[in-house]
Amino acid sequence: MTTALETQGQRPRQKCVVITQSNYIPWKGYFDLISSADELIILDSVQFTRRDWRNRNTIKTANGPLWLTIPVEVKGRFHQPINETVIADANWVDRHIRSIELSYKRAGFYNEVSPWLFDALRSAANEPLLSRMNLKLIRAICERLGYTTPIRHCTDILDREVMQTMDPTERLLELCRAVGATRYISGPAAKEYMDVNQFTAHGIDVAWADYSGYPHYPQLWGAFEHRVSIVDLLLNVGDTATSYMKPNQVDPV
Repeated sequence: MTTALETQGQRPRQKCVVITQSNYIPWKGYFDLISSADELIILDSVQFTRRDWRNRNTIKTANGPLWLTIPVEVKGRFHQPINETVIADANWVDRHIRSIELSYKRAGFYNEVSPWLFDALRSAANEPLLSRMNLKLIRAICERLGYTTPIRHCTDILDREVMQTMDPTERLLELCRAVGATRYISGPAAKEYMDVNQFTAHGIDVAWADYSGYPHYPQLWGAFEHRVSIVDLLLNVGDTATSYMKPNQVDPV
């Protein structure tokens, strides 16, 4: 059947979606995913996993990599979802700011970027729930980078209880279908479980983020390390950060 758009010689609008969990001050690849999408969906209705990126990330120090970890309440809450995970100690922010100060005071753009960064961290620390705190920081960093991708919660799109009955592929697929996605971009780790054929059957293309080939930037403390929090990039190069990133770099299936 010929659509009205085809009759008028216009192509139907394409919509690219990224679905991911919220992370604490994520690395640059996370923000490249965001900038590659027409919409970001935060999938924080799934189970919180310990020792994962949801509540921690790394920075570089003179003594090697350092984990900055948000303390959360986990006792007796093994199956709790990310968006119900409570931060256990609001004083985490002072410790994290102090660690960043000690590690980056010699960074090229410390004086320019740190007041904004520390204000953003202190503002986010007012949030009692991990997911809300993460998302507040993600939005702040996107604004700093000039990224305007709309961000929505999965539970604003599909019912939480309905999603809990779905397997991982079905949940991602139904979120994509609900927002009219024609393309889904995923991190490469999902190759281990995602059934791409289900997306293809519904006319949704799948592509994998390509994290290879990132350029080096001026970085403190020894051998270069890409997989650290984006605060490392921002404090070292300031508002030229996006020139060391590579949005829209994806490999089709």
